[in-house]
Amino acid sequence: MSDDTRQGPEADPTCQRFVVCGDGALARRLVAELVDRYGVAVTVVLSSLTDNHAPDIAELAPETGAVALRPEVIVARRLTGEVLDRAGVRDAAAVALVNGYDVTNVDAAMVVRELAPEVRLVVRLFNPVLGQGVAAMLGDCAVLSGSEIAAPAFVAAALGDETPTYLRLPDDELVRTAVRSALDPTGADIVCGLADTDGPEPVVLPADEAAADLVLVRTYGRRRTTPPRRRPRVLRAVALVFSRNLRLALAATVGLFAVASASLAYTRGLAPVEAGYLTLLTALGSAEADPSAPLAEKVTAVVLVISGLALLPTVTALMVDSLVHARLAVAAGGLTDPIDNHVVLVGLGNIGTRVLEELHSFGIPVVAVDRTDSARGMAVARGLGLPVIVGDATRPETLRAASVHTCRALVVLTSDDVTNLETALSGRSAHEAHHAASAATVTPLRVVLRLFDDGFAERIERTFGINQSRSVSYLAAPAFAAAMMGREVIDTISVGRRVLLVADLPVGAGSDLEGRYCHEVAQPGAVRVIAMRTGRAGQTIWSLPERRPLVRTDRLIVVATRAGLAALLPRTVATPDAPPLAAVAPMRLLAPPPRPTSRQS
Repeated sequence: MSDDTRQGPEADPTCQRFVVCGDGALARRLVAELVDRYGVAVTVVLSSLTDNHAPDIAELAPETGAVALRPEVIVARRLTGEVLDRAGVRDAAAVALVNGYDVTNVDAAMVVRELAPEVRLVVRLFNPVLGQGVAAMLGDCAVLSGSEIAAPAFVAAALGDETPTYLRLPDDELVRTAVRSALDPTGADIVCGLADTDGPEPVVLPADEAAADLVLVRTYGRRRTTPPRRRPRVLRAVALVFSRNLRLALAATVGLFAVASASLAYTRGLAPVEAGYLTLLTALGSAEADPSAPLAEKVTAVVLVISGLALLPTVTALMVDSLVHARLAVAAGGLTDPIDNHVVLVGLGNIGTRVLEELHSFGIPVVAVDRTDSARGMAVARGLGLPVIVGDATRPETLRAASVHTCRALVVLTSDDVTNLETALSGRSAHEAHHAASAATVTPLRVVLRLFDDGFAERIERTFGINQSRSVSYLAAPAFAAAMMGREVIDTISVGRRVLLVADLPVGAGSDLEGRYCHEVAQPGAVRVIAMRTGRAGQTIWSLPERRPLVRTDRLIVVATRAGLAALLPRTVATPDAPPLAAVAPMRLLAPPPRPTSRQS
């Protein structure tokens, strides 16, 4: 059945209750998003009132001060059928399962589906293969990954504004963010202006699109990836085995043998080759006493024998030590080559793993650091052949081992704000101390932090000058909230600590949008329509029609702020008493030229 005939009335989601299960940062942001942006009633299921963000969730007060919108809290150690039934999943508009563990969310999703076969499910999963299976089997189930949504924002912050963020739209259309000044003004296909970042605070979706320096551009072909260049294996092995101490010992031995060979060649009148041969045998203990030899030759022979007894065991020990350290370094996956212009990534949890994969796909060298060898991203990093260091990143020696003094950016993504700040300050101090003796001007270390609290981030910027910080939950929560409302957020675009949402919205039958024009949907600073998809053909139209009204077979692709999307969603909801779909004239892409009118004499 085609899209234009099967679309029916929808229940207004703002009149129903929503259920959120989880006590992490994403759950806290999601509850606040639902209550403050959409004004809906929420029931939260917490494992306790003291763990994680549970105290803040339990005390959450709506921005409007409406007592009726305060979330209802249910405390239960496990998400059993009885607990979920008590939370009201049978009558809920949607249920979000945003616990930090995939298996917990999958188990709860199956229990919810048994209790309420028709309820909309939104499940947080990290594993993409598991997510595809869950979405296919449970029906009306949106599977999202908070780390996957947030990772591009951290990558863009680490590499600078010139690094594009790619977005895959329906019909495999590819668009990317770009700085207007870096584009060819004659050949770039600019879709819309995203933000004006010249002022102290970025102005998103400005009314004057020409003033936007951050724009969205259509991209043709596939996204190009550049794998990082690796040194030949022979050179890497030589550099790894011959450590600095071993090279110094070998250089001292060669220097001593050269001086001794020159001395023997002078005192005995030997050729250089013969003198070198005699020097080597003497150093190895094969010298013969010659009482009649000149004093200089006797001194040379004694020095060679004593030096040989001292240097040869030393060189042998250093060689064994280098081989052992080389083998351990290779087995552990540590940094084995000199490296520069790389990214030091601290924290290999969910978001760290996603950022690691994104940076590697851009061809950026990465050195990964985590406190434990069992972190999720350790196996991923080693599988990609990237160096990993197990250690406490707040200690300067750990960051020096990651060559923080030669890196282009330090990205700190642990789950603790204070640890992230401590690591950032330690890394910046190590970077500055290394370059303090250099007279040349050194670019300050680019530091990107994962911070949950916006107020804490602002104080860090004022006090320490670290202005590159992002919040995973802040970036991901709007997408989860829109999915609970039955709408798809295709991707997100980070502008500083703010986020823009790219959403695919259907025009509901009898909705407020049906019969309006595309330019009437746009709101400066809130919503901008970038494309339209027709229900019959399913093609994406980038040149928005000015004289054709929207109908229920259309879908709009919009870029919106969080508040803008929340205000737009109710306008797309179908009404139960919508009139039948009237015949719509086909869209004429190429209009015939107007006929010339005859002049009257």
